[in-house]
Formats: sequence, C-alpha cells, structure tokens
Amino acid sequence: MSVRWNLWHGCHKLSPGCAHCYVYRMDARSGRDAALVAKTADYDLPIRRGRDGAYKIPSGERVYTCFTSDFFLEDADPWREEAWRMMRERRDLHFFFVTKRIDRFSVALPEDWGAGYENVTIACTVENQAMAERRLPLFLEAPIRHRELVCEPLLEPIDLERFLGAWIEGVTVGGESGPESRICDYDWVLGLREQCIRRGVRFTFKQTGASFRKDGRLYHIAHDRIGEQARRAGIDYTPERK
Repeated sequence: MSVRWNLWHGCHKLSPGCAHCYVYRMDARSGRDAALVAKTADYDLPIRRGRDGAYKIPSGERVYTCFTSDFFLEDADPWREEAWRMMRERRDLHFFFVTKRIDRFSVALPEDWGAGYENVTIACTVENQAMAERRLPLFLEAPIRHRELVCEPLLEPIDLERFLGAWIEGVTVGGESGPESRICDYDWVLGLREQCIRRGVRFTFKQTGASFRKDGRLYHIAHDRIGEQARRAGIDYTPERK
C-alpha cells in the first residue's frame, strides 16, 4: 500500500528535465502559479490521528513525499526541520522522495540523522549525462541509508555504470508526458537496463512517455497508456540476492 504526502506545493525550474514540468502544466489549467511555494493542507498528514487516537495513516505504508515540489527547495527551508521530525515520529512508515537539489542535502538536516534514517529513501533525478556528472558524486558522498536514481524524463542515453553498485538500491526510467513531450528512445532505456543488470541493481521501466521511439519509429502514446505500455515491455529487472 502507499500514500501521497505533498506537504508543500510549488517549485522553480532548475535543469533541462524541468522544461515541461507536469506540476506547472497542471497548475496552468487552474490559473495557479506553480512558482509560488506554500504549505499544503496535508502538511501534517503523517501525524494526524482519528477520533480513536490512532494515526490516520496506518503502520507499514509507503509514503510518496513531496511530488509536487522538491523536498530540498530553498523556499521550504523554514519547514524542513519539522518535516524531518514527523518522519522520525512515524518510523513505522517508509518515506520516499525524489530531488534534483542534492547539493542542498545538508540544509536543515536533523541532528540525529547520522548515516540516514532507516525509514527514508532519497532518489536523485538525472535526466541526462550532464546532470548525472553534476549530481551523482554529491549524492554518493551524502550520508543516506537508502538511495535510488530516477532517470525521468530520460532525454538522452546516459552512462551511469560507474555510479551503480550496492549503494544504489534501484533505478527508475521513464519518458516525458504532456503535449510538448520530448522523445524517449527505447534503446536508451535498454542501455540503462543493461548497466543495472551488470551491476546487480533493480531496474524499473515506469513509463514510455508520450513521444516514444522504438526501432527508429516514433509513437505518440496517450497519457493513460504510457505506464501500461512500459509494463507490457516486460523489462523490469530484480537481481537475485544471495
């Protein structure tokens, strides 16, 4: 089971992967400025209790965190310490979030962080080779107990192999959604899969993207089918653990 916890909303475009940000696209439909960052009504969701005194989010859930912003966004610096406190209080949940701002990892880091909280997975986004070279050395040096990589939107072939190993628990790959989507080539996806297999890292093909090229042919795929088409490819990989 899983829960979404968007404790603040809004972000600032940072790198090529942000060009056609789905948050900006969704907010534009309702006349909202996605560059305005604010706490949401769900800010304290993990620690809310029902009338019986029990937490509203039951123990054991996976909590997908901050998916309409970036957890390390500058605007959220005043709120992050409390966010960590809620994660610490709910050690019976597992929090997962994705960031493009791993260079800001240490801002408002809790004093008891140590090598990382056991119930927190941080995924670093690398949409092209330049971002991999810039972000991943910082990511691998940071004290994080559970790390994953997200190559979404995948904008070009990426060589990640030297960054992979036991310290990376999984790689998720996907193309770009939306009417202005840039091409995702199946050969790029397969290239990353082969790197993961060689290094024994879990691989997930999340979505094809709306503009998907395979064997030289370009396909335009409806939004409600980009995940289904990726699953039908049947290329996800989970290494055997000894």
